[in-house]
Amino acid sequence: MTWLLAITTMSAFAQQATVTGPDSFLKVNVSVKQGIPIYSVTYKDKTILEDSPLGFVANVGDFSRDMTFTGQKENKIDKTYTQDRIKQSQIHYQANELTCTFTNKEKRNINIIFRVSNNDIAFRYEMPKYGDTGSIVIEKETTGFDFPSFTTTFLCPQSDAMIGWKRTKPSYEEEYKADAPMNVRSQYGHGYTFPCLFHVGENGWALISETGVDSKYCGSHLSDATADGLYTLAFPMPEENNGNGTASPGLALPGSTPWRTITVGENLKPIVETTIPWDVVEPLYPTEHTYKMGRGTWSWILWQDGSINFDDQKKYVDLAAAMGYEYVLIDNWWDTNIGRERMKDFIDYAHSKNVDVFLWYSSSGYWNDIVQGPTNYMDNPIIRKKEMKWLHNIGVKGIKVDFFGGDKQETMRLYEAILSDADDNGLMVIFHGCTLPRGWERMYPNYVGSEAVLASENLIFQQHFCDEEAFNACLHPFIRNTIGCMEFGGTFLNKRLNRNNDGGSIRKTTDVFQLATAVLFQNPIQNFALAPNNLTDAPQVCLDFMKQVPTTWDETRFIDGYPGKYVVLARRHADKWYIAGINAQKEPLKLKLNLSMCTKGDKVMLYQDDKKLNPHAEEITLKKNDEVSITMQAEGGFLLVK
Repeated sequence: MTWLLAITTMSAFAQQATVTGPDSFLKVNVSVKQGIPIYSVTYKDKTILEDSPLGFVANVGDFSRDMTFTGQKENKIDKTYTQDRIKQSQIHYQANELTCTFTNKEKRNINIIFRVSNNDIAFRYEMPKYGDTGSIVIEKETTGFDFPSFTTTFLCPQSDAMIGWKRTKPSYEEEYKADAPMNVRSQYGHGYTFPCLFHVGENGWALISETGVDSKYCGSHLSDATADGLYTLAFPMPEENNGNGTASPGLALPGSTPWRTITVGENLKPIVETTIPWDVVEPLYPTEHTYKMGRGTWSWILWQDGSINFDDQKKYVDLAAAMGYEYVLIDNWWDTNIGRERMKDFIDYAHSKNVDVFLWYSSSGYWNDIVQGPTNYMDNPIIRKKEMKWLHNIGVKGIKVDFFGGDKQETMRLYEAILSDADDNGLMVIFHGCTLPRGWERMYPNYVGSEAVLASENLIFQQHFCDEEAFNACLHPFIRNTIGCMEFGGTFLNKRLNRNNDGGSIRKTTDVFQLATAVLFQNPIQNFALAPNNLTDAPQVCLDFMKQVPTTWDETRFIDGYPGKYVVLARRHADKWYIAGINAQKEPLKLKLNLSMCTKGDKVMLYQDDKKLNPHAEEITLKKNDEVSITMQAEGGFLLVK
């Protein structure tokens, strides 16, 4: 590779180690060439990653070149665990582990640990204590991912810092390009946010991300590719968070970096079904609280700022009660438009309807220009703890914290502090205008969702995003939602996206498409975009489905699809299967689906669009084992409930 040939320091010989997954199809080769630690990845003997660099440069030494391979050891990982907030509830993780020791010219060592399961690779750096040196600053990583030249990409660009609404970006809300070549510069020239999906031609697929990021490191992303197809790990931009905080992470020694993950498959099934973000992390603290997942309503998505008042919020409590939902979310300005003094009265009203309350906060501080209140509560630990105690005392069950605008270690420390203090007070936390979750469902017991996607609010803001809704929705199950909760805030039954259902953006997708996204988009607490008028103007078949749709899943299976075109998934809640599909294409799509959970004679409820694109539901009896034929209308969808 050209990046390797440019290095002239030569080692005496290339030393090598190999680790495979338990079924031996996924293979990682690790070696040192010309003094550079490298690795490559194959699946069923087909190249996924060509020789790619490993290492980093730190204030205590350069661990990216002039390195020697000085040791290795192997281990087996076999563990089971349970999760109630991801795509699967019972997980059995089996992997082979390889620890490689590398020594730099100052005789300082690092370990690189690889864990390889049948379709997933996780690796990280571990550093010992170097004499009396008790800390380290990682100035840059040279960790790379070098794809074959014929690879195409499905990537979301990293935005400029301090742009967008009140200077709150980056917030993982840019637009994807599908099947794009690698040699095109990203929109802003800063690379791409995780997760990153690659189609390696006939060799297969790969999804790259990271997990286990907490207060001890920054969030990372991928650089632009070189002409040779090499992406490298990039740290936050110095300008993020208004320039406050360092872009280079520091940690105590001994210490380790987050896990970087590569999910590989000859098709998309391993990508969609992966559990690697949670397989290699552990809970960071126990909780004495029991948190209840569920559905919610929120007025802001359609009724906007003007609805944040006592009377309108009561209407959304009544809507939640009518739908059998557990929560209502009150968005920005509640502190002035309802008032802290009246909030207890409001919560008492909600509780009389068996509805609990989430309240919105700005992350605030010195990193943006947000004026929507409450501001300047979440960034200060003294004020934050007092506020959370008050929330607990008046019966609030959770908070939604918005507008973070950066991935620096200082910001990751704030995420963790908010979560920890919230758990002390029995509060769940949703993040918005935020970074990607990185294993947080397992790490933090009260974490219940992040936006980190071009979410439902954009459908309100611009017709363009309604025009692109189906395309984007057919990306998320393959990319963003594969690695963590996605608090999208969708499922609209209004045809026009405003308060009176008579103006604003025009929804292009069908009602059944919207119902299907309630299953396809996974988040343990779903705040749906329903409105009080839907109780009388929406088709009853839609209301009936939305009253019974769950938000937690015991099993998820990929059935069919292609990113940006169409997707079909099956999710199981207890003993009931929900099979959901949507079609982003401009023509109807006929599919013959292999459904192993279905047998001849099963009675299932089929929801689909009729030829006039109106929703229709009927009970049907399956005529064949494991096989169902479906037609999805253009920008339409279907559901099978068994």
